Amino acid sequence: KRVLVWMAERSPAGINSDHLTGLGFAAQLLAGASYALSSQDPLALVLASFFLALNWVGDSLDGTLARVRHQQRPRYGFYIDHMADTFGALALMAGLACSGYVHWQIAAGMLACFYILSIESYLTTYTMGHFHLSQSIFGPTEIRILLIVGNTVLLVSRYVDIFGHRFLLFDIGGAVAITGMTCMAVTATARHIAVLYGEEKLP
Repeated sequence: KRVLVWMAERSPAGINSDHLTGLGFAAQLLAGASYALSSQDPLALVLASFFLALNWVGDSLDGTLARVRHQQRPRYGFYIDHMADTFGALALMAGLACSGYVHWQIAAGMLACFYILSIESYLTTYTMGHFHLSQSIFGPTEIRILLIVGNTVLLVSRYVDIFGHRFLLFDIGGAVAITGMTCMAVTATARHIAVLYGEEKLP
């Protein structure tokens, strides 16, 4: 957060939050395209990592810049940020599904779980008045870091051996992600149902 504030304070006056949101969105689309291209050339994984890092800059800095300049637009910012994330995630997972580094069923499962967690967060924001960007210790930044690390490993080998069986590395990572996101969604849903039930008991 301190790095983001430092960057925001030194951003050129001609750059505003909308520019950064657009940068983050375009970078996520290009990361998905890079994953799709990696089916023909593994070096496209390097491009995917670069665009994931660029996506972090745009997606993380847009809100910080607005706060530093006292130019917050809460409803507009919330809406456009998360619609960009919705379409960006679709592009990213579609690219992964075309890459050959993960089975499309795993990519689809990760996308579905991401959408479930997103819906839960949005409903929590509406019903309870607070928004949590991260779940447990994982947030968008940590996920990007894991993807970049994974891309680097893929340049060496796309497979991992577990108990004598060979699997695609991203299949294993995706299965773990699906399990984790499912557990987080179920836990958060149960917790928030209990809170809302306690606040709105029948007479």
